[in-house]
Amino acid sequence: NAKAVNMPNDNVQRAINKGTGELEGVTLEEVTYEGYGPGGVAVMVEILTDNKKRTVADIRSIFNKNNGNLGETNCVSWLFDKKGLIILEEVQIDEDELLGIVLDAGAEDLKRDGSVYEIITAPEDLESVRQAIETHSLAYASAEISMLPQTTVQLEGKPAQQMLRMMDALEDHDDIQKSFANFDIPDAVMAELNAG
Repeated sequence: NAKAVNMPNDNVQRAINKGTGELEGVTLEEVTYEGYGPGGVAVMVEILTDNKKRTVADIRSIFNKNNGNLGETNCVSWLFDKKGLIILEEVQIDEDELLGIVLDAGAEDLKRDGSVYEIITAPEDLESVRQAIETHSLAYASAEISMLPQTTVQLEGKPAQQMLRMMDALEDHDDIQKSFANFDIPDAVMAELNAG
């Protein structure tokens, strides 16, 4: 994922060393923060940090600057389901055949958005479904445990801009491992924001 966004190799190696405990005198903590973004969007952020106070101040600042607010523990986690998620892009296979392959391997659902397929599994079935995909020589873009929203909040205009800025800022923070949110921005609005 880091290479896909052109992160320098030094940063990747430092993050690996930090995560494996190879940096001396560093104790890492895993923490999940929750809150609300613009328009009442639920946001969850998984952190791995060596300085919890600094990180929570940074996260609070990101939320505040983008018309959001950091919430209490479990304030939004109930809006998400922990699932396995596999993304296939531009698959050269019939949708019914793909559905058969993934359901036989234990998948719960297959969704299509244009040329992209999302395969949803129980967390414990992620690996068996991933292997079934590889067995059929299909390439996947990602396969990971994710927090999928049960409902979404549709955003347009300024709230949509603020939400995208917030997600970018969260993704750019060194201590943030993953961030999840339940917003939905229509394609037409997204095209308009990208053009502007």
